[in-house]
Amino acid sequence: MRKYLHIYKSTLIENLNYIGSLVLGFINFFVMMYIFLNLWQYVYSDNSNVINGYSIDKMLWYILWFGTRNKILINDISQDIKTGNIAYNINKPYNYIIYIIVRYLSEITIKFILFLIIGIAIGILFIGPIPNFNVVNIPFIAITVFLGTLINAIIRVGLSVLSFWIEDSSPFQWIYDKLILVVGTIFPIEMFPAFLQPIISCTPVYVITYGPTKLVIDFSLGMFINIFIAQIIYLIILIAIVGIIYTKGVKKLNVSGG
Repeated sequence: MRKYLHIYKSTLIENLNYIGSLVLGFINFFVMMYIFLNLWQYVYSDNSNVINGYSIDKMLWYILWFGTRNKILINDISQDIKTGNIAYNINKPYNYIIYIIVRYLSEITIKFILFLIIGIAIGILFIGPIPNFNVVNIPFIAITVFLGTLINAIIRVGLSVLSFWIEDSSPFQWIYDKLILVVGTIFPIEMFPAFLQPIISCTPVYVITYGPTKLVIDFSLGMFINIFIAQIIYLIILIAIVGIIYTKGVKKLNVSGG
């Protein structure tokens, strides 16, 4: 455990050295949020107070919260497999998959915190406080945010591991990224046709994006329990699937002579 903590700290310090990249990210984030703020203000301009259960305040805070989430693609595994570095990395004194996930979590930590602060500042400045938000709910929300981030990391690792069989997994990463962005991020599940909502609720969107953010703007203990259970189920299934794919990939690499 100590070696993974050291990896986490090292990656965190490494990312703190790239201040310029963070500043550019803030500018891009602010522009994106300004566009979405104006978009939803226009949608609600026809005197529609509530659309599918969302007032304009809740909708704008929904978008702002997701704007704070980092969407870094995990390309390390794919690159290591293509370049052959995977043969060297899997023989190091740590689990390679856990190493990648720890680096991922460290990489998004600083950006998540800073973007969250900016997102809250923008929200309070242009919208006002989150309606009926209670600070007592923060620990429950934090749990689902962390689990959602971990699930997202494992899925992206799984997609990257496909590089053992295909030359480039980036098309799958792109498709997944756009799915997460559009379904449940820009538009909450309730904004989709009724017949699609149960289907979307069974996808990773529910546990990665929609669920944690829904708790921010409209918390209920019952919904927290549902999201938490769904996240645990996803984690168990995904860990098993990625473990099997990775093991088979390593065996394929060894058979091929590294």
